[in-house]
Amino acid sequence: MDRPSLRRAVLPLVVLLVLGLLAGPSPAHAATLLSQGRPATASTSEGAGTPASAAVDGDPGTRWASAWSDPQWLQVDLGVPADLSEVTLNWEAAYATAYEIQVSDDAGTWRTVASTTTATGGVQTLAVTGHGRYVRLYGTHRVGGYGYSLWEFQVSGTPAAGSGGTRVTGTQGNWQLTVDGTPWTVRGLTWGPPAGEAAARMPELHAIGVNTVRTWGTDATSRPLFDAAAANGIKVVAGFWLQPGGGPGSGGCVDYTTDTAYKNTMLAEIRNWVTTYRAHPGVLLWNVGNESILGMQNCYSGTQLEQNRIAYTRFVDQAAQAIHAIDANHPVTSTDAWTGAWPYYKAYAPNLDLYAVNSYAHVCQVKQDWLAGGYTKLYLITETGPPGEWEVPNDGNGVPAEPSDQQKRDGYGTAWNCVLAHPGVALGATLFHYGTEGDFGGVWFNITTGGEKRLSWYAVRKLYSGQTGGNTPPVIASMNLSRSGDVPAGGTFTVTAAVSDPDGDPITYTMGYNSKYLNNASGLIPAPFTGSGTFTVTAPQQPGVWKLYLYARDGHGNVGIETRSLRVV
Repeated sequence: MDRPSLRRAVLPLVVLLVLGLLAGPSPAHAATLLSQGRPATASTSEGAGTPASAAVDGDPGTRWASAWSDPQWLQVDLGVPADLSEVTLNWEAAYATAYEIQVSDDAGTWRTVASTTTATGGVQTLAVTGHGRYVRLYGTHRVGGYGYSLWEFQVSGTPAAGSGGTRVTGTQGNWQLTVDGTPWTVRGLTWGPPAGEAAARMPELHAIGVNTVRTWGTDATSRPLFDAAAANGIKVVAGFWLQPGGGPGSGGCVDYTTDTAYKNTMLAEIRNWVTTYRAHPGVLLWNVGNESILGMQNCYSGTQLEQNRIAYTRFVDQAAQAIHAIDANHPVTSTDAWTGAWPYYKAYAPNLDLYAVNSYAHVCQVKQDWLAGGYTKLYLITETGPPGEWEVPNDGNGVPAEPSDQQKRDGYGTAWNCVLAHPGVALGATLFHYGTEGDFGGVWFNITTGGEKRLSWYAVRKLYSGQTGGNTPPVIASMNLSRSGDVPAGGTFTVTAAVSDPDGDPITYTMGYNSKYLNNASGLIPAPFTGSGTFTVTAPQQPGVWKLYLYARDGHGNVGIETRSLRVV
């Protein structure tokens, strides 16, 4: 169970050309920006502050600069073959008077698609016609004694039919994700069951409009999940777990400033599984790490904490470069538990294609945080939903007051609407959580607790597919304990609950106890009781704070659950 804690504008590029270069009856598509965030290399670089990647990062305040000699070149890998329509050069003062724009299929044999010997610098937009995966600027004469220097190198066109893969397209603040050339808004859920159950469960997710699931780890056991996802038109955000993952309370402290062996091991793992699954049709994108920047506060403090956060983010960037070198068809992101991690990504992980964040009660603040941070990359919400126990007020026993089923249902709708409120930047979300556990976390977060459908399951179905109706769960409107702060050990108390079923189905009840706030247990044990509607319940024998769970079932696979705490004395 993951527990999150709580600039510039780029040069606009308006593409008006429509390509009709493909043979056969394939329809033409509007050209899009293909080069932004893609792997870039150059013949030379003037220094560490002017790398090749700075010319394709979408930030007009960063630049590539070459050594002070002729000739020099800058090259970008588009990831897939494309039909090209336009190249834009945004020169710094050190521009080329003579250069060629060249295209290649293999970065070895080049074809010239545009050339000049009389360029005057500034912003130059060139209409080109060509086909290839690699595009480069080849400069042969400079305006002065300095090198070549570009703020931005932008290549636009259309990925060739059948090239496949996932791509980030568009311009600053007007991006979209495409899968095989088709726009893809992530309508997702985080995935909890074993991969071996995916074949049986994916049809259900497809039926309620889910098109994406998110995982936290990728290894040899992942193939059945990828296979079942692809068979049902669903894609996977394939995760790689890095220590100390999971935010506050998670273990596994690694010193990223010194532990070279761990980093080498994880890079080898990442390379291995990306190589294994890069061509699998179930993959949407790769996600490196989960909540580690926040989680490091459990391991370090002061200067050591800051140094490890920087070193970790640089390692994430190294992993992104390694993935890009193997798989040019799927973007790379990294998830943390707060947008306070994004400045680290911005400064130390330029090779990420997009950002990701887990955000629950504060998800509606993410858009403003993005705007205030002056970010130049889009983002994906990788966990969200109703507030977690770290975000709600405590009750009279000092226990986080768990939202009701109705509040959880509404929480998913609120979160999804806030994601949709940032079009062109927010790619969508994988809501938390599709799991089958019936423990403490399973009751709080799962839309199918113990395999039974909650009101939240029906809320997600409506959000993603527009479907309503059908047999729905019983609703527990209220639940009250006759005493909750001083229940005698082994004694009895009364529970009154207002419960109704929208479909008029007969309701059956069970109850359970959880002792998380007594001994950190996550499971539930039966709670003895008699009655219906008004219940006489027997308290546990062990003193301390417990949670009591009331289950109302309709006999059709639906369940309503409400909880209250009690202090046994």
